[in-house]
Amino acid sequence: MINLKKTDLPTSPGVYKFLNKDSGIIYVGKSKNLKKRVNSYFRKNVENKKIKKMVKEVSKIEFVLSESEHDALLLENNLIKEDKPKYNILLRDDKTYPWICIKNERFPRVFLTRKHIKDGSEYFGPFTSVKTINTLLNIINNIYPVRVSNYNFSEKKINNTKNRIGLNIHSKNGHILILGFQEYSKEKKDLLSEDEYNKNIKYVREILNGNFKNVKEYLSKKMIKYSSNLEFEKSQSIKEKLEILDRYQSKSIVVNNKINNLDIIGIIDDEKSYFINFMKINNGIINSSKTFKTKKTLNNLSEIRQIIFNLRSKNNTLNNKLISNIDLKKHIENKNDFQIPRSGDKKKLIDMSLRNVLFFKKNLYNEKKERKTKKISILVDLKNKLNLKNIPFHIECFDVSNIQGKNTVASLVMFKDGYPSKKSYRKFKIRSVNKPDDFESMREVIFRRYSRILKEKGSLPDLIIVDGGKGQLSSACDVIKELNIYNKMNIIGIAKKLEEIYFPNDSIPVLLSKKSAHLKLIQNIRNEAHRFAITYHKQLRSKAFLRSKLEEIKGIGEKTRSKLINEFGSLENTISQDIEVLSKCVGKKRANDIRDFFRNESN
Repeated sequence: MINLKKTDLPTSPGVYKFLNKDSGIIYVGKSKNLKKRVNSYFRKNVENKKIKKMVKEVSKIEFVLSESEHDALLLENNLIKEDKPKYNILLRDDKTYPWICIKNERFPRVFLTRKHIKDGSEYFGPFTSVKTINTLLNIINNIYPVRVSNYNFSEKKINNTKNRIGLNIHSKNGHILILGFQEYSKEKKDLLSEDEYNKNIKYVREILNGNFKNVKEYLSKKMIKYSSNLEFEKSQSIKEKLEILDRYQSKSIVVNNKINNLDIIGIIDDEKSYFINFMKINNGIINSSKTFKTKKTLNNLSEIRQIIFNLRSKNNTLNNKLISNIDLKKHIENKNDFQIPRSGDKKKLIDMSLRNVLFFKKNLYNEKKERKTKKISILVDLKNKLNLKNIPFHIECFDVSNIQGKNTVASLVMFKDGYPSKKSYRKFKIRSVNKPDDFESMREVIFRRYSRILKEKGSLPDLIIVDGGKGQLSSACDVIKELNIYNKMNIIGIAKKLEEIYFPNDSIPVLLSKKSAHLKLIQNIRNEAHRFAITYHKQLRSKAFLRSKLEEIKGIGEKTRSKLINEFGSLENTISQDIEVLSKCVGKKRANDIRDFFRNESN
């Protein structure tokens, strides 16, 4: 289960996503204050068993920050439809999501329901909030007269197609009130025919599908017609209905039919990394949002191009238009499909994207700070447990590797502030030892390392760790005494069998708790030194084997062998190369000789 104390929770409105250990989304929710809402799931007094079960599965929380609570509500609905998280269904108990139903009947009613009956009726949703449904129904009822009951007729009489009926309406200044049903007569003015009513339902259906365009065009034409006929009160009524639609659309940048099939990429960077948010809009709806970090390389231009292509290819949006906060024209094929918006809804989308990027970056920084604080705490604990001179912020560890005395090598790994500093790793070929002798090999590598540090006036470590017991430790101590640096640092040895810690001039080792974080840190450093030494040893063995094989090929001299070894490193890698690659390295004739030799050997 996730530790909330180590998670930075925003107080702004938005959507939260609970992820399990496999990075699967198990729940999506929304709130006007994400911190309060998320904290409520992790309280001790939660009684709902399904919530308790869900919380145990949560290993990560992701956030999508929105501009308003309204946007958060709509975004939640979109993401639930897209991701279908299992607990969004399970946690509703016996309830189901609310829908808007257009009933399969004459003069169809339009209403909220939680029952999904297969009787030919149309259902729109599901919605995560009754508030959203009521907003839509209010808009519909303000624009079109939709019946809500059977009024003065029985259901049987209404649905009997032999009966020609209409809705008796009272209309004033474009506002319409349904009074009930009445036998149909062309002569009666205030009677809404079935055909006219069904035409209204067609536009209601488009509103529920999120398509406001045709509805607005139809109303605009009516408004112009009334105005041309000097029916200004009716024209004003239509204008008010159009304004209702505009107000509803302008409430949200998450659901906005003015924006269609669009990718939004928000990017910020620092010296080492890019922080990127990607959102996609299909049919006016944001249905995906992802924020991540990627390291910079030497070729930043090529890297950004590849990131953009991968994102859009994965989401099948290569044909979408693209907006961003930085100029990405040079990174996409169709330059006309890109813009940097300066105002309007698209600018709001960029702002939303950047808000998510900045929160993500801040969260990463806080997590890193938390990890660093924890590491420092472990280092302080290590100093106290081993009675060291200083807190070991700078640790160097050595390991010797050989097989029957051949290709003896040693490795040095450096840890700064409890983390590996890989650029400071070093590998050594042992020169003075021709037989299996770990003690002499350790003497050589310690001398080479610290005589050079003294010569170059480099910084000495706070702690040296040697992989081995008393013998390896004594050899290392002898050397650092000869170099007059023995009192400037601490040195210990760790023996593999029982993970015993040896100190200079003490034959009795110390056993640290197997569960302690400080022992795990020492083991981690030792294992890294061992891995690095073994890897180097394997590389040398591969090169030696390749050299011996190349010596069997006529016409391949020392210079050519060295070229091949430096270029390809191993026999397998050399054999797998195309003739063109080999020719580029050693010339066409020698490349053919090498290829023929290995072909004949395999037959």
